[in-house]
Amino acid sequence: MYDVIVIGGGHAGCEASLASARLGKKTLLITGKIKNIADMPCNPSIGGPAKGIIVREIDALGGEMAKNIDKSFLQMKMLNTKKGPAVRALRAQADKVTYQKEMQETILNQENLEVLEAMAEDLIVEDRVFKGVILRDGQEVLGKSVIITTGTYLKGMVLYGDTKISSGPHNEEPALHLSDALSRIGFNIKRLKTGTPPRIKKSSIDYSKAVIQPGDKELYNFSFSNIPNYNPDEQIPCYLIYTTSETHKIIKDNLTKSSMYGGYVEGVGPRYCPSIEDKIVKFADKERHQIFLEPESVYYDDIYIQGFSTSMPHDIQEKMVHSLPGLENAEIVKYAYAIEYDAIDSLQLKPSLESKLVENLFTAGQINGTSGYEEAAGQGLIAGINAVRKLDGKEPLILKRNEAYIGVLIDDLVTKGVIDPYRLLTSRAEYRLLLRHDNADIRLMKYGHEIGLISDLEFNKFNKKMNDIEYLKDVLKSTKITPKEETNNYLERLGSAKIYDSINLFELLKRPEINFKDIKKYLAEEFNDDVIEQVVINIKYEGYIVKALKEADKMLEYEKIKLSDDIDYEKIPNLAKEAIQKLNDIKPNTLGQALRISGVNPADISMILLYLKRNKNE
Repeated sequence: MYDVIVIGGGHAGCEASLASARLGKKTLLITGKIKNIADMPCNPSIGGPAKGIIVREIDALGGEMAKNIDKSFLQMKMLNTKKGPAVRALRAQADKVTYQKEMQETILNQENLEVLEAMAEDLIVEDRVFKGVILRDGQEVLGKSVIITTGTYLKGMVLYGDTKISSGPHNEEPALHLSDALSRIGFNIKRLKTGTPPRIKKSSIDYSKAVIQPGDKELYNFSFSNIPNYNPDEQIPCYLIYTTSETHKIIKDNLTKSSMYGGYVEGVGPRYCPSIEDKIVKFADKERHQIFLEPESVYYDDIYIQGFSTSMPHDIQEKMVHSLPGLENAEIVKYAYAIEYDAIDSLQLKPSLESKLVENLFTAGQINGTSGYEEAAGQGLIAGINAVRKLDGKEPLILKRNEAYIGVLIDDLVTKGVIDPYRLLTSRAEYRLLLRHDNADIRLMKYGHEIGLISDLEFNKFNKKMNDIEYLKDVLKSTKITPKEETNNYLERLGSAKIYDSINLFELLKRPEINFKDIKKYLAEEFNDDVIEQVVINIKYEGYIVKALKEADKMLEYEKIKLSDDIDYEKIPNLAKEAIQKLNDIKPNTLGQALRISGVNPADISMILLYLKRNKNE
């Protein structure tokens, strides 16, 4: 008898199984092929806008993805450095081989975690409570809880042109029966689609026609546990090219041969990661589109054509690729394809990622309608934590929208649902100034430590950082400069106004043109870069941060008002019909969640508040 069974060894399954095992639960990871654990079937990268912040949050909570990419990257870049801190995010080009190898090693050597190479086909459910998993050979594996993280394998179907093949990624066998089992339980099954671009041989590219995209000279790391230690000049570059008028003509002339535009696709594709056909059709005014040539590994020759996802037949793909600058003689080593798969209706989940239909059944990743390795890993970690907390009789970990991008992601899934594959964007977070790359540990490490995934040693290191931040603030407030001629000449050289009275460094740093390096000469002590970063951001963006915190506090007042599952919204007077239907379907946990449901307006919230007050007084 296992405490936690995890079905699927993708990025969600890795985080879920590691979290469960590290929290002391006897855990079983069931996967079709052990060699496919932590596979990266699509883009060879971790991070990016919003996604990079999720990876930092995973690390702050005690997950593995950040540590793993720090061991396996080919290139590191901080994105949006010319913009404000709310949208900065780290992105790493990953070595697909090393990433898998390192994660598999971690999984296979984790105490309390067993790995079984098998295909799960059915679930044992008694009185709406999960009891076990039935494998293809008929074997029953009993468990107290299950986390389903099947990625794109549920009735996976690969498509290109008019060809449809029952398959998961890499021609692997799909899971043909598990979604039927979920349907029998009562899950609403939907069909979604994603895709991947061609891979070409590195040696067949003429790089003279491309613009080199090197890694950053500054050293970075995803994990708060790590100190970056690598030679920035040894990073492997990417390259930028653009589509041509010939590319666009080939696609337009052959549009009906595409699986998607030829009517062969049933599933709904991703809005924010469209195929090249979609880009040409929907953005017809654009003369060209960016394409990045990205290395997949130092161990083989494949180059990933980022931004060129397609479901065209192979002969048309050849013409499309050869129309790109520098790829006139490119050799395709793996053709692009679209892949359809089954997913569940995420509105049937609680904010803990436990099913509303079956007790102790959790889901995470693409089965919930998301896209992306990072979104999957974040959900897997939360599902793993909450499966354990449920077994231990503890309250689930539910991150609020002002606390984490992971909180935004899960709240969107269980409150708004999914029509097309969900991708987390900075624009989805109304408190994004609070949810920054730099402060993920400040927001979440306390939870990781309380839960038991962050060690005392790591937490003590974090507390020292927090003390150093407060100490630096005090030093800046107590260190003053006076209006000497030498001082004002220095300020003038910096493009800053003269001072006529003494001013402390804290106030001086509020000036947009003054940076920390400009005031270091007045300080007797050295401080760590991460401490300086926190202090400078909090000084320079103080007004905006205070405003965001006040807005978040207003939202939290609604979050404090709990809504019982047994409320019958039909009985609340003056609610709109759409609101009644949505509220009864979703059964929000709090008034705040109710307010975020599409179709529930402020007038409906007022009626619910009035109803709650009357019931309280009766």
